[in-house]
Amino acid sequence: MKLSSRFSALPGLLAALVLCLGPAVAQAEKADRAKPLNISSKNGGSVEIAKQRTEFNGDVVLSKGSLILRAEKLDVRETGDGYHQVYANGQTGKQVSFRQARDVAGEFIEGLADQLEYDTRSDTVRFIGNAVVRRLQGTTVADEVTGAVILFDNRSEVFTLEGGHSSPHPSGRVRVVMMPRGAASEPAAPPASGISLKPSTSLSPRKAP
Repeated sequence: MKLSSRFSALPGLLAALVLCLGPAVAQAEKADRAKPLNISSKNGGSVEIAKQRTEFNGDVVLSKGSLILRAEKLDVRETGDGYHQVYANGQTGKQVSFRQARDVAGEFIEGLADQLEYDTRSDTVRFIGNAVVRRLQGTTVADEVTGAVILFDNRSEVFTLEGGHSSPHPSGRVRVVMMPRGAASEPAAPPASGISLKPSTSLSPRKAP
């Protein structure tokens, strides 16, 4: 099933669509919240102790438990009460990527955008510019949402979508694609003969007896 919404109420006004993920709320990996924030980069960066601000450049990787964020540039600011605000930017031809496990075995949230904002206090991720976020069951896409801006609340697993010129859709629409429930996890039917098929290791013609 495909759903779409056009931002046509007023010029410049963005239409928002709120989507609750899945038939029942199953939160993102809860254990991640208590895990430390780890950051590495190819080109190093700078640390401003007084301002509690750190900047990293070049193939930056941020991890927090099962959460993995990859970007070209990263700006991390620590609040007075110990939370972090992360601002990530990609580069031409390479967007910021995000991936995190859910509290459902084998399921993940995966997203791409030109820019990304991650707030550890509210546990929210904001995908900005040509944003695409998917729910995966193993390697199979179960749901997909696209828009100019996608706000993902990790605690409630609710997406808020906005349309606009930076949406991947040419007309600026937001879009949701939801696979039939159960279809993504159903195993492929075995061959009718019940015989396991194996790939051929040779293309040589068989000799006549």
